[in-house]
Amino acid sequence: MTEAVGRGGDAAGRDAAVGRAGAVRPPAVRNNTARVLRLVHEDGPITRAELTRRTGLNRSTTLAIVGELVERGLVHEEAAGTGPSTGLSAGPPAGTSASGAGPSAAAGHSAASVGRPSPVVRASADVVAVAVTVEVDAVTVALVGLDGSVRDRAVATSDGPPTAAEAVETIAVLLDRLVSAGSGGLRVVGIGVAVPGTVRVEDGVVRYAPHLGWHDEPVAGPLAARTGLPVRATNDANTGAWAERLYGSGRGVDDLIYLNGGASGIGGGVISAARPLSGAAGYAGELGHTFVAANGIRCHCGAVGCLETEASRDDLVRVTGVAADDPEALAAVLAERRPEVERVVDRQVAALATALRNAIHTVNPEVVVLGGFLGVLFDHVGDRIETAVREQSMSAMTERLRIAPAALGADVLLRGAAEIGFRDLLRDPTTISTNTSGRAAATNTSGRAAATTTTSGRAAATTTSGRAAAAEEARPA
Repeated sequence: MTEAVGRGGDAAGRDAAVGRAGAVRPPAVRNNTARVLRLVHEDGPITRAELTRRTGLNRSTTLAIVGELVERGLVHEEAAGTGPSTGLSAGPPAGTSASGAGPSAAAGHSAASVGRPSPVVRASADVVAVAVTVEVDAVTVALVGLDGSVRDRAVATSDGPPTAAEAVETIAVLLDRLVSAGSGGLRVVGIGVAVPGTVRVEDGVVRYAPHLGWHDEPVAGPLAARTGLPVRATNDANTGAWAERLYGSGRGVDDLIYLNGGASGIGGGVISAARPLSGAAGYAGELGHTFVAANGIRCHCGAVGCLETEASRDDLVRVTGVAADDPEALAAVLAERRPEVERVVDRQVAALATALRNAIHTVNPEVVVLGGFLGVLFDHVGDRIETAVREQSMSAMTERLRIAPAALGADVLLRGAAEIGFRDLLRDPTTISTNTSGRAAATNTSGRAAATTTTSGRAAATTTSGRAAAAEEARPA
């Protein structure tokens, strides 16, 4: 699907880009550079030998591409075994590859270690995307490094949901505070905003965020105008689904359902055949409004018996007496198994199992990932949810099914939002230049900074519905 919003210097729409020496670079060269950077970002730290193996490029080409990325400050190289701990990297767990099978980067090093050990390539922690989550009670802004590290974050809490204009101003203020307080040399390349609602693909307008009370509210455009950075907005659960596929419980899985339970209800995201399922306008995956109870509670959407009314964080908070934003306290009270709490748990487990049955029969996922309070609930009931789902489902549908809590925990939506912020950089690393403010901007073929504009020339940005980090050949334009 082609986005209606252009970017002046958008790599996806150009026939050439400007290289280090100002020469015009053919698309194949740009694509190879992007492939290497994406591998380092998503699967690194990774040896240069493993990059050669994974890309199919020859060693001299890989050497040249890594050298250019080093020169641009996007990655750095170090001798094997001499680098810092990889605990904050975006790479796979020790001994695994990005796909969950086959040789890891360490294995690539072993294969290359007959001679001189292959250098390890790491993404820069100083190249950052701004990750934003907007909830009814808080706006969170974080700086996430290209290496996957959450560099810093700031939270502004409120007693009620902010208006769209208030959210934009809060984001801008928190970002300025983070950048001012951060260490020198940070390069901010973009902003990704995760919103609990439906976000239109064409222009990034939030069509409907019921818990926030937003109807047809522009967010990406005003924020781009306010900050001078490219901004993209998307549904929050879609970002969570993609983050869990890249770095969490669904790592390397091509078919995945993600459900996130938070202050703004239950949101869903679907990955099908390794691509986010977005629908005609980017609204697919509203699993929180799956029908689960004929005599249920009326939902704010107008229907009766939606999942998010039958399995509600507010109900659990009310019966347990814990703070809404304290999952550890919620888990501790659930462990007491008080009768009045277990009655609520039983009702929510039944509703969740029915919703998952519906989704599984539609999507046939390999993994279902539960985030937010749903992850806490899953940890409490153990196999009960999976057993209930299997009892209601066709056996063939659940043969390969695995249900798991979100591995990224509280950072899952931030990591997903950061992927959207990195989108332009990962599509074409040669378009990024750094200005004196430390905020990086995409450049067009004339070398001028390219604004994010609609066809009418107004500042805007587009939602990617979670597609920001898909492999270049699999991601829609």
